Amino acid sequence: MIYRTFGSCALAALLCGASVPAMAQAVATASTDTGLDAIIVTAERREQNLQDVPISATVLSGEQLAQRGVVNLNDVQQVAPSIAINTFNRSTFINIRGVGIAQSAPTSNPGVAYYIDGQLIPHEQFIGHSFYDIGTIEVLRGPQGTLTGQNSTGGAIYVRTPSPEFNTMAASGDFTIGNYDRYRAVLTANLGGENIAFRAAYVHDERDSFTKNIASNAQSQPGNMTLDAVRGNLLLRTADDTATINLRGEYFDMRSDNNAVKRRGDTVSTDPFEIQEDAVSFLNQAGYRLSAEVNFEVSSSVAARALVSFQDGYTRDQTDGDRTATAIGVPANLPTNSANTRLYPGRVSLGDTVFETFIAEFNLLSTGESPLQWVVGAFMLDEDVPVTLLRDNRNTRDFVSSSSDIITEATNTSYSLFGQVNYFLNEQVEVLVGGRYSWDKQVYTRFAVPGPPIPLPFTSAVTSEQLTGKIGLNYHLDTNGMLYASVSRGYKAGGVNLTPNTPDFLPEQNTVYEAGFKTELLDRHLRLNGAVFLSDYQDIQLSSLVNGLPVTQNALAGEAIGGELEALAQFGGFQANLGVGYLDAEFSNSACISDTNAPGTDVGCPTNLRFVAEGATLPFSPRWTINAGMQYTFAVGDVDITPRVQWSHLSSQLATPFPSVNTIVPGRDLFDARVTFDLGDRYKLEAFANNLFDKTYIASQIQNSSSADGGIIYGAPRTFGLRLKVDIGG
Repeated sequence: MIYRTFGSCALAALLCGASVPAMAQAVATASTDTGLDAIIVTAERREQNLQDVPISATVLSGEQLAQRGVVNLNDVQQVAPSIAINTFNRSTFINIRGVGIAQSAPTSNPGVAYYIDGQLIPHEQFIGHSFYDIGTIEVLRGPQGTLTGQNSTGGAIYVRTPSPEFNTMAASGDFTIGNYDRYRAVLTANLGGENIAFRAAYVHDERDSFTKNIASNAQSQPGNMTLDAVRGNLLLRTADDTATINLRGEYFDMRSDNNAVKRRGDTVSTDPFEIQEDAVSFLNQAGYRLSAEVNFEVSSSVAARALVSFQDGYTRDQTDGDRTATAIGVPANLPTNSANTRLYPGRVSLGDTVFETFIAEFNLLSTGESPLQWVVGAFMLDEDVPVTLLRDNRNTRDFVSSSSDIITEATNTSYSLFGQVNYFLNEQVEVLVGGRYSWDKQVYTRFAVPGPPIPLPFTSAVTSEQLTGKIGLNYHLDTNGMLYASVSRGYKAGGVNLTPNTPDFLPEQNTVYEAGFKTELLDRHLRLNGAVFLSDYQDIQLSSLVNGLPVTQNALAGEAIGGELEALAQFGGFQANLGVGYLDAEFSNSACISDTNAPGTDVGCPTNLRFVAEGATLPFSPRWTINAGMQYTFAVGDVDITPRVQWSHLSSQLATPFPSVNTIVPGRDLFDARVTFDLGDRYKLEAFANNLFDKTYIASQIQNSSSADGGIIYGAPRTFGLRLKVDIGG
């Protein structure tokens, strides 16, 4: 009853906010309306106007993220074109233009590089826990690697938190309450002196599951979630402001009852938000990051940057492997062989994964207004990834003893040298040349592996080397904007598979031919940015199961054509935004690869492999990604009121190369609405409703894994609530 009342109040506030314009005056008048603000990005290791950077990119400030209801990493796909994000099991998978990662393995890497305050977060398990107190987010499409960090085949995402401010004492609180017992609080504080400043941020986020476990013997409610995280940033500068030091630390602790996965073919309940599981399910992820970053002037025309980062995170999870409340395990008097586990499928799986990572990076770059600008750098990564996956085929509620062990440790090492030169032939014509040499090594030791007996421990190693780069030609317009054309190539290292008799997988490459434009029209009240591209995708890495064990395989090649168009308009109190991405991505060669859902042998393929024809659609490549929104700010007395509506469309996509009911993620259209009351310098109150029309849709299709059966994760139903922002000082 309380939620129904709360929802009625929230929706009433939205309708009231939307009905007042006739009696109000727009905040911005013709005399004060100066058009769109410049967007400053650091994609090329220096602060630049987005309109001068020859990259297809979506850049949003923390305020814009709040306006558009982006509160977690998954929401980014609803405000940026050509991006698809799928979160399930332990990981968040990001694909840009159909390139990235489809399913995780401890020996594989993402194709989209993810950074927080300049630190690479090298694995997809821990990229979603720091999405609070955001300064800006930059989504860069296409291969990256000539300017910073790690090489990437699909793109890069840079998340930056607000920098500590000198000579400022301030604090803020951002509080959200909503249905499904949603409570979120973000607290920040800034203490700044003349040459030293400190900023701290803390988040507590909790929510009940959208799904109900209706089993009479239920031990948990998958989908329940609680997150606590804290970070601090100490900033020091020299008296002459020629050097700065950032010392950053962060800790996160996420606890949940694991994912709510709807069993395929559920005969007990057809309700998408009802499941039946009897296991004690949980997913706990915790860790810390420590980093030091130094920026200093080497001379009047050269600056330097050095960064070191220590990252330590772990995942511990337990899963109802059979996804039921009735399946029984193998009786004690029978062996747990494949025949008996098919007859008695009840089981519980327990997993532990630890990431211990050290990263270092050094850059030198030019400064000033010279027609020649350059960046050079070096990058290294060294990490250990011990993994323990245990399966209990005799018990169904809690893990007791293991029937099948996977115990391994991967040691990953990566070194890179990179650089880029930009040169203005005249005031308008600019050329750029960049290159990167990458050297990667992986040592993989198996201490326990199911299957035929082999001498243990068994160690394998694989080394990958690659030269990649970028060339481009830019034409800068007289007004804010440019035309550009480029060719860039990205690379993702190869690696070792779990079973010793399975071949290593090769490096992945993606070469992109791109042309684009950036313009500002109507006296800087309308910004239009667009790009078209052709992608040549080689040795695509895909994960699957072979005899119940994970395997990463190379699926020959793919080709994609597409483009993006983004528009932002500001006229007085009215603002509108549009983002459109089109993608036609398909295999450019025929291939024989493993199919998790339907293992077997197709005609013309080796044993246990299935045929993928040339022209088949690449996984995670929705044809259309569209987002649009509009808002209008007007004043009622001393209160500024901003109603906003927005829509996002994501076309259907495949979770594997094989179309079936188990792999198709249908398209969806979602509508959100909110109204913000700006009560002055200190207070903002917002009422919101997400998925306004309560659309039921599939968010992710989970494939069978070595630990659990696959299933369906449904997206959030209609959620609504109130948000209060309080600022003190500043």
